Amino acid sequence: MAASILIADDEAHIRLLIEQALEDLEERGVEILLAENGVQALEMIRNDRPRLVFLDIMMPRMDGYEVCRAIRDDPGLEDVYLVLLTAKGQASDKLLGRESGADLYLTKPFDPDELLEIAEMVLGVNSWPK
Repeated sequence: MAASILIADDEAHIRLLIEQALEDLEERGVEILLAENGVQALEMIRNDRPRLVFLDIMMPRMDGYEVCRAIRDDPGLEDVYLVLLTAKGQASDKLLGRESGADLYLTKPFDPDELLEIAEMVLGVNSWPK
């Protein structure tokens, strides 16, 4: 089964930017999945079992914190690596992210190269020679 990454954000242009940052991974067999709200993200995580999830906090139907908690409460999903990627950068937001079970908390605007490095590390995919 190929490794996969889920990008969950309610803003289409942000999903596209993250997808573009990770597009080199597709050539290495990594599938990129997209969700536009928290409920859809949770369904996809449960059904498709992505290894890595980039998750916005402020989404309709279910926010990123709720998705994190639901994933962490499911022992069958303990190996999913959750990255909250959000505009919410206050210390209290970051604390809530850690308490919700996020493995990493990044604020927007993000560095595309950093997202690619995180994905390569989590998936164990070697970098192309530079």
